[in-house]
Amino acid sequence: YAHLGTGNYNHVTAQLYTDLGLITARQDITADVAQVFNLLTAYSPEISFSKLLVAPAFLMKGTIQLIEREIEHADAGRPAAIMAKMNGLVDPKIIQMLYRASQAGVQIDLIVRGICCLRPGLPDVSDNIRVYSIIGRFLEHSRVFYFANDGDMEIWAGSADWMNRNLRGRVEVVFPIEDANLKERLLHELLELALADRLKARQLRQDGTYTRLTPANNEPVISLHEVLMRLAQNEESLQEILPASTSSNGEPHQTAVAQA
Repeated sequence: YAHLGTGNYNHVTAQLYTDLGLITARQDITADVAQVFNLLTAYSPEISFSKLLVAPAFLMKGTIQLIEREIEHADAGRPAAIMAKMNGLVDPKIIQMLYRASQAGVQIDLIVRGICCLRPGLPDVSDNIRVYSIIGRFLEHSRVFYFANDGDMEIWAGSADWMNRNLRGRVEVVFPIEDANLKERLLHELLELALADRLKARQLRQDGTYTRLTPANNEPVISLHEVLMRLAQNEESLQEILPASTSSNGEPHQTAVAQA
């Protein structure tokens, strides 16, 4: 079996950072993990991966292909959307691809805690892109990537931000979440929940400034971090905490989009 995570094994930062981990015994994934260690030790001169996206050789190409697929769906009039949660968005090539996707009609919601070099809301460039930042009690460190894929959603998680150092400068692993229950949990309990935050969330504007999101009439004041803590303590289910905040059809959460 193997453990794949979005962070690192550091006992100090583990007290402050919140990350995701996947434990799996699936042979197609564990075989790829073994290949990662072969890459690190230079044991094998020819490395290939069937499931994982691994930097520096394969992650950029795989990410571009995932975005291009959403563009193709949008061009054909099929459901297309991207939601991505990360700590930084700097890479010029990824940013240009997101601009292309926006121009094709792909709905894009980005939760970027730190630096973001993409400019959302530019006419005819990034009209369909919204960028949010959430900073609270804990450092929400996980990287999660959602692709609508014509209704057959894909969700990936990993250690890599969309930054040059992660995509080109070191070994990073991004892995698919293929269990249906886990996909639903990440969609509803993290991505949609982040987009519904009305306590700590700020939205990035065209001019580079951030403004606080405020709840609309009768909209609950939701805090991503507070809800995650309550879920972690097993006090209540997400439905008990937020009975009307999530959808059950696998479509992206629209609250933040509608308010933007």
